[in-house]
Amino acid sequence: MIDVDPEIPLEGFAFVADGLDHPECVATGPDGVLYAGGEAGQIYRIDDGDVHLIASTGGFILGLCLDADSNVYACDLRRHEVIRVTPSGEMSRYGEPIPVPNYPVFTDDGHLFVSDSGPRWGGDGRLMRIAPDGTTAAMDVDVRAFPNGLAISPDGRWLYLVLTTLPGVVRMRLDGHDVVGEPETIVELAQHVPDGLAFDAEGRLLISCYAPDVVYRWDGDSLVTLATDPLHTTIASPTNLAFFGPDRGRLALASLGRWHILGTDRAGAGAPLRYPSLAR
Repeated sequence: MIDVDPEIPLEGFAFVADGLDHPECVATGPDGVLYAGGEAGQIYRIDDGDVHLIASTGGFILGLCLDADSNVYACDLRRHEVIRVTPSGEMSRYGEPIPVPNYPVFTDDGHLFVSDSGPRWGGDGRLMRIAPDGTTAAMDVDVRAFPNGLAISPDGRWLYLVLTTLPGVVRMRLDGHDVVGEPETIVELAQHVPDGLAFDAEGRLLISCYAPDVVYRWDGDSLVTLATDPLHTTIASPTNLAFFGPDRGRLALASLGRWHILGTDRAGAGAPLRYPSLAR
């Protein structure tokens, strides 16, 4: 049973940035600064409301993550690769080509898991892993139902993954950078299009949905509505989400259906993220 009364009403949100090109993803750097991507390949850095375009790949940016040196790792749908972008805007391919790279997440030791979604109804999605030396391999797990957003549990024991056409969220046990065993379904979301994941400081999992326009919070037993917008104007296709700012005290929502990013300080704090050092 889903509690449909939102814990954070729409007036609890404010614009963090506006005028972006349909941002699909938000991510937080090691300094707490927010980053986002655009549908024409833009990589944005958003610092105290100021938007800086640091690079443009010419593709379509899906998920992002960062390392200890604030290098951005961007999943580019059109270029079929993960692109590494330095703070000065220099770009290079990271790892080997991936057909539909959707979302990346780092392990503590610098291995990068990437969801390879495949065609929406193709049923051939994969979980990829890029080693620090660029070696890229598919994991031997059944995640064919359009793998999407990823998150590692705060204790590092589990890799959580959205399967958009399941639709729902699964988890897989981690042993370092190895996946152990088959996925276990933890949340099913019938008539939803789940997309993004993030953990809060209390270990609860936030799930954002492309449709309907809703963000849920899962505590292991119950699923409650954190925020929703039935009019699709303020919270508009919140594909991804991330905690940002000092001590990760604010929550940002991407708005693929619009041009802005929303923020709120009413969602609590986010769990610490992993920023490996990958200096070359």
